[in-house]
Amino acid sequence: MFTPKYPPQDTAPAPTTATPTAYSPVPYASVPPVPSSNRPTVQLTPGSTLTLVAGGGALVLVVGAVLVSMLLAVAVTAASVAVCAAVVRSILKSDRR
Repeated sequence: MFTPKYPPQDTAPAPTTATPTAYSPVPYASVPPVPSSNRPTVQLTPGSTLTLVAGGGALVLVVGAVLVSMLLAVAVTAASVAVCAAVVRSILKSDRR
């Protein structure tokens, strides 16, 4: 799959000129094949696929629980600030009388 693609070898016939030129191109040298990696390939079995799905689901649940708890903390803080503001306003209003 990830093997390199080399250009095809030059198969043109040799030139038949009577006078050699000063520059003669070097034909394509054969490139040795790239050795394969010694790393094992990853093969997904039904058990490993099930483990990945369960791990992904658990991760989604944990992240969701953290986000919901943060939202709940913000909501509780906002409610308590609103109650404090109402109490302070009531106290200041009663002092003016």
